[in-house]
Amino acid sequence: MKYTQLGRTGLKVSRLVLGTMNFGPQTNEPDSHAIMDAALDAGINYFDTANVYGWGENKGRTEEIIGTWFAKGDGRRDRTVLATKVYGNMAADGDAWPNHDKLSAVNIRRAVDASLKRLQTDYIDIYQFHHVDRATPFEEIWQAIDTLIQQGKILYVGSSNFPGYKIAQANEIAARRGGTIGLVSEQCLYNLAERRAEMEVIPAAQEYGLGVIPWSPLQGGLLGGVIKKEVSGGRRASGRAADTLANPTSRAQIQAYEDLLEKHGIEPGEAALAWLLTRPGVTGPIVGPRTAEQLDSALRAVELELSEELLGSLDEIFPGPGPSPEAFAW
Repeated sequence: MKYTQLGRTGLKVSRLVLGTMNFGPQTNEPDSHAIMDAALDAGINYFDTANVYGWGENKGRTEEIIGTWFAKGDGRRDRTVLATKVYGNMAADGDAWPNHDKLSAVNIRRAVDASLKRLQTDYIDIYQFHHVDRATPFEEIWQAIDTLIQQGKILYVGSSNFPGYKIAQANEIAARRGGTIGLVSEQCLYNLAERRAEMEVIPAAQEYGLGVIPWSPLQGGLLGGVIKKEVSGGRRASGRAADTLANPTSRAQIQAYEDLLEKHGIEPGEAALAWLLTRPGVTGPIVGPRTAEQLDSALRAVELELSEELLGSLDEIFPGPGPSPEAFAW
């Protein structure tokens, strides 16, 4: 495994991030524990989750599975950089109550204590805002965060799904207040097929020293050899990938991508991850394996070297938006 600093911090993290969203809904507890053990054995030390994972009536279930894994001991917690998120309402569906969601000081305090209990730990390495809260000023958010840092409950703060201007706003207000160092990471939707983050989000993250953590690096399976699997009778596309393939132009684009990688003898999913590891500002993509085999495939991507010729061909198939403001100004 290769490691890098998380943004401007001194924290060393693996270049792959283990996403846990499937733990509970798709992968049972014993298998989830086995995947986490395998990830740690392979050198992945950065684990990502969220308080709402488990979804529906099972919100919080994913954090509980991680908590029972930590409880097994053997240095699991000490060797793990743990990131979780706050924003969504944790009440049962249809049972939402005021102040039980978003980023008010009241909810942040309640949510972090609940996550710590589920995770069976006394601190969270990176506490992340899962979405922007347009109703709560950053002065209030940072005041709540400063208290949690002083209490030793969290160490760093990150964002997820923030536009560039909110990254700037958050860190400018943090700098004016003093105390916390502000946001140190941003999780954003970023992959070969979805490159809009290159216009504003990634430049803002680089300017303010945030590590970029791409989520959905395979665009919901679209970049994982979906057409080949479909033809061979494997798992069919669903969700975002199925919607994209329904468009003839987009399907032709994905076919060209798969044909290119077949010519080079490279698995599509591994190439998509390896491409992200070449991108400026990217700390490491989040991989969310449902099985041990999927984890093995992701690990191979860390060692995969993409030639300049292949990178150029990928840019031709999936052209980026170009730099801001030139991309939209003229």
